[in-house]
Amino acid sequence: MYIVPEAAIGDLITAEASFEAVESVFGAMSRGDAYNFPVIREAIGHADALYGFKSGFDRAGLALGLKSGGFWPGNMEKGLTNHQSTVFLFNADTGQCKAVIGGNLLTALRTAAASAVSIKHLAPKDSKVLGMIGAGHQSAFQMKAAVQQREFEKVIGWNYHPEMLSRLGDTARELGLPFEAVDLDRLGAESDVIISITSSFDAILKDAQVTRPMHIACMGTDTKGKQEVEAALVARATVFTDEIAQSISLGEAQHAVANGTKAEADIVEIGKVINGDHAGRTSDDELTLFDGTGVGLQDLAVADAVLNIAIEKGIAIEVDF
Repeated sequence: MYIVPEAAIGDLITAEASFEAVESVFGAMSRGDAYNFPVIREAIGHADALYGFKSGFDRAGLALGLKSGGFWPGNMEKGLTNHQSTVFLFNADTGQCKAVIGGNLLTALRTAAASAVSIKHLAPKDSKVLGMIGAGHQSAFQMKAAVQQREFEKVIGWNYHPEMLSRLGDTARELGLPFEAVDLDRLGAESDVIISITSSFDAILKDAQVTRPMHIACMGTDTKGKQEVEAALVARATVFTDEIAQSISLGEAQHAVANGTKAEADIVEIGKVINGDHAGRTSDDELTLFDGTGVGLQDLAVADAVLNIAIEKGIAIEVDF
């Protein structure tokens, strides 16, 4: 069995390699070559934490395993990231544990890759203004991945806690882009693409605030009850997702589906767009929305890529188990 420590991950995989792994596995899911198992995600009644498992199997690549982890909101005060996770890979032929891999950076990279995949396939081609909702740890990864897909000229952003917006400003400057803090009315009126990456349980962006065609990537809703945008906004958008079962049960579409304003049949797997089985955006006037619920196969895809690189470079630690 191999161990790839969290500290080694940053030297082993790039944002570009993560993008390729996630785009590929989304396509495999839609072809029926890969599938996710039901998600377990629970409040544990300690440290205000959410904890769970995401798992799946890719028949084509033989990636079998799970990610264990969750969200500890008090970790920032301890000098740790709030999201903590570990990926376990198993030998698909024998069931033996093949590897234990640090999952924190991988989770950030695969989440950003998913929104970037949606921007590549769904955002208006001439998108110039990137809107950001949320300024937590993940937001920098999201912005860096997004700018690889369109020629953005400006970033605008909003956060519940304005004092945290410096992270967005610093990241934008690193990317050579101007940044401006705005209210949600301006965000919905001026953006060509919006990425929301929060842990909110109440709708932040309202339907009436989105007054132009755009693409919205909702990346924070991954638990029953969470919500980043108003259900009416989901209802009038053309909705794409990583996995429909998760979208309607614990993703951003759960609320619109529950109140009957969005039908499950109207939600499209983004893998169908990647594979050429769906046209994706069909009009310049269209409002598209990607419900990025986060699937176990994303984690397995990037973890498997990291493991192969780590073994090749002699960085993976081999132990008897």
